[in-house]
Amino acid sequence: MTSEPTAILDPDDVRCPVALLLIDVINSLDFPNAEALLKHAMPMAERIQALKAQAKRHGVPVIYVNDNFGRWRSDFRSLIDDCLRPETLGRPIAERLRPDEDDYFVLKPMHSGFYLTPLEILLARLEAKTLILTGMATNICVFFTANDAHMRGYQIVAPSDCSAAESADDHQHTLAQLHKVMQADISPSTGIDFPRLLAGGKS
Repeated sequence: MTSEPTAILDPDDVRCPVALLLIDVINSLDFPNAEALLKHAMPMAERIQALKAQAKRHGVPVIYVNDNFGRWRSDFRSLIDDCLRPETLGRPIAERLRPDEDDYFVLKPMHSGFYLTPLEILLARLEAKTLILTGMATNICVFFTANDAHMRGYQIVAPSDCSAAESADDHQHTLAQLHKVMQADISPSTGIDFPRLLAGGKS
């Protein structure tokens, strides 16, 4: 698939060793068991909003990595508009986490943010080495993106309070796997030390 090229061709000169990824937070939640996910996603969205604000204060770029939901003629802005409709289950999350003008975005056709997307090219341009992964669902798209990031040598931070799954068990089990298999830092977002990450250390 081809996503809009503005995320890659933006003429600014942003270079940063850390990038914050928001995975599938612009989401209509139009699928079975979505209400179970929404229950866990609402507190997640509050924590991501605070983390995003902190990241921006430290000059860390924010990248929305979002499913296209099979809408091959859509772009990210039309997906946002769709998720902001009053009758949409995911509207409260989309309202809280809608992107700013200077945020980047990548549309993906499958679970991983790296699969058939320009994400790797964008991260190379930004010179990112550490990825802070947030969003939903922990055990699906966050996990698949983390797996592909790990195979590419990125340091992974997956704050435990900034992702959500349909059940607490699924969420906790996946976080344990991220920590054990991919050496991801799964500490809560309040413990992220941006100056240390930006200096090349661990969070």
